[in-house]
Amino acid sequence: IVLPKYHAVIFVNGCFWHGHDCHFFKWPETRQEFWRNKIGRTKERDLENTDRLNQSGWRVMTVWECALRGKKSQHIDSVVDSIIKWLHSDRKKSAITSKN
Repeated sequence: IVLPKYHAVIFVNGCFWHGHDCHFFKWPETRQEFWRNKIGRTKERDLENTDRLNQSGWRVMTVWECALRGKKSQHIDSVVDSIIKWLHSDRKKSAITSKN
């Protein structure tokens, strides 16, 4: 999601595909080398893209899948409030995850 008015980008990432350290992520038991390479490269690319965007003056927020679904998810109003607060802040990076 690109919000030019706020010079902000919001990524909504799937926990498995981006290797998020939460209850939704578990390394597959088959083809382990393939998955470690694939997910590892995705994580590297996420960092590279966030750094590039920050260097270009964009702010980046990541909303993780675990924040939006499952037993430990946050209420949608809480997620929206966090996004709004971040948009009106000067923080370059932020993330929303599941409740502990």
